[in-house]
Amino acid sequence: MDLRTGAAFWPLKNGLLKSYPALAGDERADVLVIGAGITGALVAERLSAAGADVVVVDRRDVGTGSTAATTGLLQYETDTSLMEIAGKRGLDVAVRAYRLGLDAIDDIEQLTEDVGDACGFSRRPSVYLASSVQDAGTLEAECALRRAHGFDVEWLTPDALRERYGLAAAAGGIGSVGNAQIDAYRFTHALFAAAGRRGARVYDRTEVSTIHHRPDGVVAETNRGGCIEARRLVWAAGYEAVEETQRRVGQLHSTWAFVSEPLADRGAWADGALLWETARPYLYARLTDDERVMVGGEDQPLGWWHQSERRLRRKRERLLERFSEWFPDLTLEVAYSWAGSFSTTTDGLPYIGETPEHPRAWLALGYGGNGITFSMIAANLIRDAWLERSNPDAELFRFDR
Repeated sequence: MDLRTGAAFWPLKNGLLKSYPALAGDERADVLVIGAGITGALVAERLSAAGADVVVVDRRDVGTGSTAATTGLLQYETDTSLMEIAGKRGLDVAVRAYRLGLDAIDDIEQLTEDVGDACGFSRRPSVYLASSVQDAGTLEAECALRRAHGFDVEWLTPDALRERYGLAAAAGGIGSVGNAQIDAYRFTHALFAAAGRRGARVYDRTEVSTIHHRPDGVVAETNRGGCIEARRLVWAAGYEAVEETQRRVGQLHSTWAFVSEPLADRGAWADGALLWETARPYLYARLTDDERVMVGGEDQPLGWWHQSERRLRRKRERLLERFSEWFPDLTLEVAYSWAGSFSTTTDGLPYIGETPEHPRAWLALGYGGNGITFSMIAANLIRDAWLERSNPDAELFRFDR
């Protein structure tokens, strides 16, 4: 599966941070992690810090799948509102899931300090915009529910949005504190470097072709003729891992994004708030640490158009047009544009844990618009499972929920 097309910004900005070898022979480890994107990197870091001997493999180069295409918004707010999750899973689950998102962002910030590279991490306020007057009423009720459960939010009127951000087209919005942004591609490489200093081995351009499950572990055969023996397996291959679950856990979508040339002046968008909206498909936007505007959205169910250059041009033009409705005084010149993939779930939460068809294996499927924060949650849960440490939060994300 081609997880992205076009010219994704992060590998172009950072260049080749490190080239990892392919696996030429056999390996043995406590844990084999399949997938060398942001999820695999977080899992490898957490497991190696817990004393596990870790091997990571990926059929691509490190970080060049979905991680290269992510726009790097770190939000505790999921694409599914607190009210919606509460209606499907109960209010306690909804509130706990949102709080785990806040904790995950704190963990990510701490990790950037631990690895000695900020990786573009910076705290940013977030504004969830009501795209219509009808949406404003529902969103204001959502704001009240979050506030009642201790989340740092405020209701912003259309006048407040114009005065504070220069936003010309919104019927109100929720202002949130606690979110952030990051360069996930650079962060992935920094995490693998940290895990490597503890003995973890990373091999890219190495595909696992067959997995044999044994009572004491797994044996993975690779396309290069070698085998990897491990006591435990972690599937961290993102949207490609769904093929291994033998169950429908998410709906795949295409999404499009572009990044502009650097701005000379942010205008009224001075605090660089993360912006997104209630309309579906929604528009979202952020600023990079080198003063570029990154805009994404226009999602569609995954199909042939994911590879279409013509569709990429049309989506880029539409994203630019919609962004101009928000900020008519900001003129953008598009530098790079691309298509990526993501998956949604019925309750807006990821799937993390074990399945009957994969004994001695954990799956970390950080599906949803909050893939990086979900991946941080998955890494923490998998570390605790490896240490045989009870974690009641595992119940929120189990496959048989």
